Amino acid sequence: MIQIDGLKKEYSGFTLNLSMHIPAGRVSGLVGRNGAGKSTTIKAILGLIRPDAGSVKVFGKESTKLTPEDKYGIGAAMSEAGFSSLLNIRDTADILAGMYPCFNKKQYLDTCSGAGLPLDKKIKEFSTGMKAKLRVLVALSHKAKLLVLDEPTAGLDVEARMEILDMIRDYLAENEDCSILISSHISSDLEGLCDDLYMIHNGKVVLHEDTDRILSSYGVIKTDEAGYEALDKEHILGTRKESFGYSCFTDERQYYEENYPGLVVERGSIDDMILILGGKKK
Repeated sequence: MIQIDGLKKEYSGFTLNLSMHIPAGRVSGLVGRNGAGKSTTIKAILGLIRPDAGSVKVFGKESTKLTPEDKYGIGAAMSEAGFSSLLNIRDTADILAGMYPCFNKKQYLDTCSGAGLPLDKKIKEFSTGMKAKLRVLVALSHKAKLLVLDEPTAGLDVEARMEILDMIRDYLAENEDCSILISSHISSDLEGLCDDLYMIHNGKVVLHEDTDRILSSYGVIKTDEAGYEALDKEHILGTRKESFGYSCFTDERQYYEENYPGLVVERGSIDDMILILGGKKK
């Protein structure tokens, strides 16, 4: 679905330079601190910016050269995008019906209503959660083969987040060949949804791993200065200075548990990965 080879995009003081591959039927997460390059990557995939170098292909074609028919196969939910605040959902249905051949107006309106969205109220009167639901439902409305979701649950309470995630899961259950790229700062959302994760730091992919392996095999070592100096660093991916000494992120938790009795080794999480790999190393 998505093939990125040597994508390079330069801004003042920042360079994005990475490669990624998301096959059909895969749900991939994009994580990293603010300013890491996640949104730039997504914009390049959607053809909204032109790379300075490298190749970004969607459905086997350069993203900036996709035809309208190609774009019908992409559903995007961007945190800063949406319909005019003066429209209501019935208006959006009319617009979508004119854009997408596969759009089912009745189904869309029924789904919006079922999600608690008023069909005749102007979007400017919607809550943050209602606007987020609408962005996702629009992305899902035309049977897209590829979904690109940029922070779809940002700023929402737990109930609204769960509703949106359930919408995505239901869509996946009905469209097994669909691929999804989702960026989020909420690790629990990604843990329960993504097959694999790409972590970006300073414009580069610093880790690509299956989500299950991160949760089962990765870990965080917490140790003082002397303990850190005695460690075998072969399986240490990153280190963060702490008041007590160091937190070390490892991809082989069991190795340290078995070979260093008494060492504090905790299960790793996506938050740990971002905090340690996305910070300053020792």
